[in-house]
Amino acid sequence: MLDLSDDQFQHLIDVAFDNLPKEHRDNIKNVAILYEDDPTPEQRLKLELRHDQTLLGLYEGVPVSQRQGMTRIFPDKITLFKGPLTRSVETSAQLQAEIYHTLWHEIAHYYGLDHKQIHNLEGKPT
Repeated sequence: MLDLSDDQFQHLIDVAFDNLPKEHRDNIKNVAILYEDDPTPEQRLKLELRHDQTLLGLYEGVPVSQRQGMTRIFPDKITLFKGPLTRSVETSAQLQAEIYHTLWHEIAHYYGLDHKQIHNLEGKPT
């Protein structure tokens, strides 16, 4: 587990966002990218997570692909979870890579991709 301040963690999120492909970054609208220490019990319950499952990030909102012309919607929210992310790595380089991957994954949900599509893009078996 890495120990870092909230400011340091936010900086790593900013670096990850800045390193996303420009075309994806530039098309993100009305999305708050936040971090919390850990998922809430309500978030875990809503996602039906078992006690042994970890949640690194969460997208909450209406994916762009499902908006069908809606113009008055609340901001979408992407939350990265500092505790699980810092506990899942041993080095700062690993943490930066994990934050980038988690942010990319949640932004893929914003664009409407499901887990199967994301895994296919990553070359992972579904």
